[in-house]
Amino acid sequence: MRMPDWTTPDPVALHAGAQPDRVACVDLASGRRWTYRAFDEAIQRAVGVLESGHGVEPGQPIATLARNSADLLILQQAAMRLGAIFVPLNWRLAAAEQQAILEDCDPVLLLHDAALDLALTRRCIPVEVASFAKAVEAQAPAPRRPLPAGDAPSIILYTSGTSGRPKGVIVTECNAFATAVNFGVLGRVGNASIFLCDAPMFHVIGLITNLRPPLLQGGTVLISPGFDAGATNRRLADPALGVTHYFCVPQMARMLREHPDFAPARWTSLTAIFTGGAPNPAMDIRWWLAQGVRMVDGFGMTEAGTVLGMPVEADRIAGKAGSAGLPAPMIGLRIVDEDGRDVAAGEPGEIWLSGPSVTSGYWNRPEETERAFTADGWFRTGDIARQDGEGFVTLVDRRKDMFISGGENVYPAEIETALLDHPDITEAAVIGIADERWGEVGRAFVVVKPGCVVDPADLASHCCARIARYKVPKEFLLTDALPRTASGKIQKHILRTWTAPAGGQD
Repeated sequence: MRMPDWTTPDPVALHAGAQPDRVACVDLASGRRWTYRAFDEAIQRAVGVLESGHGVEPGQPIATLARNSADLLILQQAAMRLGAIFVPLNWRLAAAEQQAILEDCDPVLLLHDAALDLALTRRCIPVEVASFAKAVEAQAPAPRRPLPAGDAPSIILYTSGTSGRPKGVIVTECNAFATAVNFGVLGRVGNASIFLCDAPMFHVIGLITNLRPPLLQGGTVLISPGFDAGATNRRLADPALGVTHYFCVPQMARMLREHPDFAPARWTSLTAIFTGGAPNPAMDIRWWLAQGVRMVDGFGMTEAGTVLGMPVEADRIAGKAGSAGLPAPMIGLRIVDEDGRDVAAGEPGEIWLSGPSVTSGYWNRPEETERAFTADGWFRTGDIARQDGEGFVTLVDRRKDMFISGGENVYPAEIETALLDHPDITEAAVIGIADERWGEVGRAFVVVKPGCVVDPADLASHCCARIARYKVPKEFLLTDALPRTASGKIQKHILRTWTAPAGGQD
């Protein structure tokens, strides 16, 4: 007998019945707050606005171009209940980049919080976020209907474009639910958890990893319009908020510690700071541990949600600093060589993934979807890693960033880690460039701390003391900043267009 299809989970509706008076969501910019009963009703009102106010039908994309707010979460949950597809656009992109994404997903509705400089199709209706919020308040709740299938597209997240060409990753409710379970187990999420969401809600960390685990458990989400080092420091120290979980990229963590309001001794309710999206040097992790803050590194992808996570125990963090942790419970993980054979413990190889959190593919990109998967269904991540005898996985680099120097494989991330161990360097990125003698050699782009001066010869000596000579970059170029995506990833395709003195190098 055929089993019924996976149905969409709806934890907000569940907790509206189980614990109706518990706070579900707080919009920090406006001060608005909702209990689970009120939040559930607001979502059902938003369903009515979408259906009767705008004629949105199941399967149709709804786009947003706006900073974080509870209204975006209400819209996404309403789209989920209706069976529409939520597509949050990166508001930091240039208009031409946003235009290309809109043409790719072809939405029927675009919610925005700033003036638009885009050519919309005839079927796309622009609506200001504030107007949508007022309409939701005035709308009667829509009748309850059966939820759509959980394996249908529910969200499209456009990748942040480290290769220069964003792709729309399809996220189903099955995918999002599995990510909530995966991070929930690794991150000790429970009914009393309170998440502070600074990460942009057009990114997987902001929209899914920050919001789904606490909502699944009946916890609370605090949504801020965006990251501000001073405001975040004060919120982490505010006993009235009681933040237990906070996500950031390592660059944000550094901004927190450099701010005058940094007072980690007052973060008394915090379980941990969870980091990802960029390399997090072991010495930085140990520095945070010395401040009494557990910094829990991990690894995730838009295409797979939470993949790896460090344990929350301080002694395990200290002993395995630099690792991205253990595979999440609903993740199948292999590390394979170029022929798809599993490598031995400690050997580098590409990460392949399987499991219910893994995407079904890319929107409107059947050929790229096919290339992303093996014939037997494993997702090729393109990330190189090593797994030790205890199962802990350490990221080495992106396969496409590796270069070969004198016949040896060189992984730029390993060089970048060595450079970040220099006391005067705050950021570093390495690419491979052509070389007549060695085939390829490294070119390092370095951001120096304010007031510091470094000599390229000293940097070479610093690297020689930590990595093999063939890995030491041939060139060191100083720059004021590195090009990054909204999620903190370095855009190496842009670095490859930089040559001294272009791109801001000194």
